[in-house]
Amino acid sequence: QVQLVESGGGSVQAGSSLTLSCAASGYTGSRVVCMGWFRQAPGKEREGVATIGKGDGTRYADSVKGRFTISKDSAENMLYLQMNSLKPEDSGMYYCATRVGCVASHPSLGSTFYTSWGQGTQVTVSS
Repeated sequence: QVQLVESGGGSVQAGSSLTLSCAASGYTGSRVVCMGWFRQAPGKEREGVATIGKGDGTRYADSVKGRFTISKDSAENMLYLQMNSLKPEDSGMYYCATRVGCVASHPSLGSTFYTSWGQGTQVTVSS
């Protein structure tokens, strides 16, 4: 089974930046994977933030385009989310997710597409 561990969350002021990291382990078979970042605020459903797939193709939620950047270091099994110009509405628990054997170049932002999840890291943005 795949294990994902997020880190890098914290409490910041609006306009600040944070970088989230996700360390992955336990992959078996093909290491072709799709990965994504999702977030969930209290009382709301989990929403897709950014994904990365084959050839490092990316997809972003409209709300974060131009502010967030997803990237990966496949050799080190690391996933990152650089978040700039943070807004209070960006607050929530951020989760790293993956789907193995995924050949999509611009993977889905839908949470049901992914099969393994991390424990989450909290991001709080105050105004």
